[in-house]
Amino acid sequence: MALAQPLYADQHRPIQHQFNPYAENGGTILAIAGKDFSVIAGDTRQTEGYSIQTRYAPKVFKLTDRAVLAVNGFQADCSTFVKKVKQRIEWYRHAHSKQMPLKAIARMIQGMLYGKRFFPYYTYNILGGIEEDGTGAVYSFDPVGSYEREACRAAGAASSLIQPFLDNQIYFKNQTPAPGAAPFEPGNLPMDTVLSIVIDSFTSATERHIEVGDGLEMFVVVAPGRDVAGVQSLGAEELPALTPEGERIFVLRRDLKKD
Repeated sequence: MALAQPLYADQHRPIQHQFNPYAENGGTILAIAGKDFSVIAGDTRQTEGYSIQTRYAPKVFKLTDRAVLAVNGFQADCSTFVKKVKQRIEWYRHAHSKQMPLKAIARMIQGMLYGKRFFPYYTYNILGGIEEDGTGAVYSFDPVGSYEREACRAAGAASSLIQPFLDNQIYFKNQTPAPGAAPFEPGNLPMDTVLSIVIDSFTSATERHIEVGDGLEMFVVVAPGRDVAGVQSLGAEELPALTPEGERIFVLRRDLKKD
């Protein structure tokens, strides 16, 4: 005869307690490198699930006169990481009496992320700007420091929608040149075309994704000597520079859907 099980037979079994220190706060960032400029952009919406926490949470930050960093993921980690990156860049400027090159900033960020790989910053980073040779460049990172230089990259909530669009428009994937036309080359698009692609990317993502919206901030970094009349005509704001004769950074802001 089988013995009856106690009413609370499971009450003495061990209970696994879990703690998740991370959260996903939505938003999307992207960057596109041109021949002598770079565009780095992000929306301003911050969410948790389907709840909008704030409609203005910047995701793009100026680091130097030639470098801009876009961050996305867990907002607390993003804020902390940007603060630490700016601090190290400031130390470098005081120690060497010059601004850190873009390639060196990318390598520094890689080391900072990899150093926290056992308890990583939950951030996806995209660094854009001008290299020492005057060319536009974009570096993309994963949360543990793997990085590469690219012509374009999107990250965040709507990256699965935007990245295929960028692959088609910037890398010319699934496009066939007309007979006798020059082959497609990433990085040779004019600035007005790149800005239109950025705006179209975020406009379409806002229509399809609740975690993207409210505002769009586009940072444009241009090499010394480049004509900036086109970007100025769009109502861009120029940020103060440490070396007026060097690179220049402009910010364009646009409204996105607020639903």
